[in-house]
Amino acid sequence: MDNSHDISVLNTLIATTLDSMKGYRESAEDSENTSHAQFFREMAEERSQVASDLQQQVRSLGGDPEMDSSTAGAAHRGWLDLKAAITGHDEQAVVNEVERGEDYIKGKFEAALKDDELSAAARGAIEQCLGSIRKGHDRASQMKHAMEHAD
Repeated sequence: MDNSHDISVLNTLIATTLDSMKGYRESAEDSENTSHAQFFREMAEERSQVASDLQQQVRSLGGDPEMDSSTAGAAHRGWLDLKAAITGHDEQAVVNEVERGEDYIKGKFEAALKDDELSAAARGAIEQCLGSIRKGHDRASQMKHAMEHAD
């Protein structure tokens, strides 16, 4: 059985998830808001677990899992823009970029689920991870809206 399509889709999601994890780690280090920094650390941990789960799925399909975030060409733009926001120490901008990054990763996972060529096993692994992705997305969204209404 050829699992190359599943492996390719899963590895793309792993790279995106690792980008997200790195973005959250950088956000936690640079955030001046303690509760935001705590949230960013929790999300980095959670994304690390999601990536690990997907890597395990790739191994079970006989593939070599992606171990690194995406490279320049396919880099997750949202997390790159985050660096600029952090450098300016603008907490609102950081939260906005995090939420944009969450929109991006949620879209990638949802698009993968629409792939008719995925096996049931790969689809199941993605669906399981999507719960965590959606939770992070919703929390980042709530944080953004809370900040907007605090002004």
